Amino acid sequence: MYRFLLSRQWVILTLVALLLIPTMIRLGIWQMHRYEERSARNQLVADALGAKAVPVEKLTSPGHTITSKQRYRTVTAEGRFDTDREVVVRRRVNADEEVGFHVLTPFVLTDGKVLLVNRGWIPADGPSQTAFPKIPAPPSGRVTVSGRLMPDETTEASGIKNLEGLPDRQVMLINSEQEARRLHAQVLGGYAVLTAPEPKGDTPELIGKPGDENAPLNYAYAVQWWLFAAGVPVGWWILLRREVRDRANAAAAEETQTAPAPV
Repeated sequence: MYRFLLSRQWVILTLVALLLIPTMIRLGIWQMHRYEERSARNQLVADALGAKAVPVEKLTSPGHTITSKQRYRTVTAEGRFDTDREVVVRRRVNADEEVGFHVLTPFVLTDGKVLLVNRGWIPADGPSQTAFPKIPAPPSGRVTVSGRLMPDETTEASGIKNLEGLPDRQVMLINSEQEARRLHAQVLGGYAVLTAPEPKGDTPELIGKPGDENAPLNYAYAVQWWLFAAGVPVGWWILLRREVRDRANAAAAEETQTAPAPV
């Protein structure tokens, strides 16, 4: 009855099924790991955003590397904006996916150190993005600012190439070591995304809070792969029973056709 399982067709079908089951189980495990990683990152972001604001020099110093737990922490600083040495960061988009610049302004603290402040997004003056854009001035004099602490941008982490030969006062990456060389100053590690004071006229556009990664989607994918893995042997068994039934019916019909007619 089951000798057909040794046929070429059924041997291949069975081998494919045996290969698919562990592959799908493994894909489900990988998706579950992605779910756990994303959930952990979401929790880190939520904890950082919900933490109490602290003076920036409690979390960073010149040459310091911002850690994952420090990222998005709200920091405060007192000093003045140095717009004479302000630069713009090329090829940045806003919430509407429009390409423009981020405005990076040195903020000189009361002790002389410099905090890099990303004041937000502005549109480019033209399609070439070669001319230095017109930038609304920040508050003058001594002010207190607050912002979300961010790590230095690197090509390895962002995928953005740090191009050379750019137009004057334009950069590709926000990097405190690079800016320290340009400014000839002690620059705190990382930079701050400005949250207050808000700009007059809503320009530059402040950069919004980071959103949660869609971790539940990875959880759903994991369950889906495991259901697929469970469905493979079920499908194989259904095909087997169908084959047995079809062969039995075919044998019965053949037997009926070859049986001698009654006398």
